[in-house]
Amino acid sequence: MQYNATSPEDYISQVPEERQNALKKLRKVINDNLPKDFEEGIIYKMIGYYVPHSVYPNGYHCDPKTPLPFMSFASQKNSVNLYHSGIYAKKELHDWFVNEYPKHCKRKLDMGKSCIRFKYLDDIPFELIGELTRKMTCQEWIDIYESAIKNRKK
Repeated sequence: MQYNATSPEDYISQVPEERQNALKKLRKVINDNLPKDFEEGIIYKMIGYYVPHSVYPNGYHCDPKTPLPFMSFASQKNSVNLYHSGIYAKKELHDWFVNEYPKHCKRKLDMGKSCIRFKYLDDIPFELIGELTRKMTCQEWIDIYESAIKNRKK
């Protein structure tokens, strides 16, 4: 599902009422743990966290006008999805998350390359997401991103 929101608050106000409290809590956990230099806003029609042009003027290589995306979350038809580029780009972070997840949630992890799907709002592991959010600095993300772009051009 896509929402045409202009701010995170606007986005949350548009999702089904039964999901709003979970999204507010998820947003608070991320903002409370977000390393310095990342910013929050609407990116790709989701609540997103990104490296602003003031920190990384080059922007995203696919569209340099877009700030460098890092993580986001969205209310989809059947789930709340968390997208974290660091999990996709850094194997150690991925492995840490996969190993920690069962300690925080009774259900099986439903995960794609960078997408973690929560079909049941009661199963969102907020504490673990807070820890995940703290695990990568803005500069580390920029370094990983630039390294991947250089390798892609070879």
